Amino acid sequence: MGKQSGAHIVWDWNGTLFHDNDAVIGATNAAFAELGMEPITLEQYRALYCVPIPKFYERLLGRLPTEAEWDTMDGAFHRYYSVHRTACSLTEGAVELLTGWTSAGHSQSILSMYGHEDLVPLVRGFGIEAHFLRVDGRTGRSGGSKADHMVRHLGALSETVNPARTVVIGDAADDAVAARHVGARAVLYTGGSHSRASLEEVGVPVVDTLREAVVEAQRLAD
Repeated sequence: MGKQSGAHIVWDWNGTLFHDNDAVIGATNAAFAELGMEPITLEQYRALYCVPIPKFYERLLGRLPTEAEWDTMDGAFHRYYSVHRTACSLTEGAVELLTGWTSAGHSQSILSMYGHEDLVPLVRGFGIEAHFLRVDGRTGRSGGSKADHMVRHLGALSETVNPARTVVIGDAADDAVAARHVGARAVLYTGGSHSRASLEEVGVPVVDTLREAVVEAQRLAD
């Protein structure tokens, strides 16, 4: 498969292919409880969420968390999330869309800021791993930006994927920033961590379903 073989989608995982909003909100509030902070709703989360994640906590605390506070909150988040993610499922229609994209002769991959050691078995457990050229999660400390990870991800795919025909589909402004960083395009989905209003500020197409996202990705890649 050569570089001109067709369109490529880089999928985000959390809040995009994986509908884990309930687990994320619960884990966020578990992290907040460690510092005696009040819980927030999904609507508040979507209005305030940003990356790097310490900046999100700053919006709620009124200051950046100390390194010790960050470690405490991050630990609480991941402990809660790892338990409650088991009740979450793929976003409606995801399997059909992945299958259709593969069947059309296009390629796709996953790049997530979720820990790599946790991500890979989760993707495998849903029986969808074969659709992807690569599945890359975060290695190292959490809390960073996606752009550097995107450089490494597409670098590993450079023999088969052309950034100019690549579209990132995600639920966060950071997905569009990472796409721009490597010369790719982006489509943002409103079903995850950001409100539509905050996503529309980014200046890329914003959609309400993954089906619309794939249609838009095909248009952008052609």
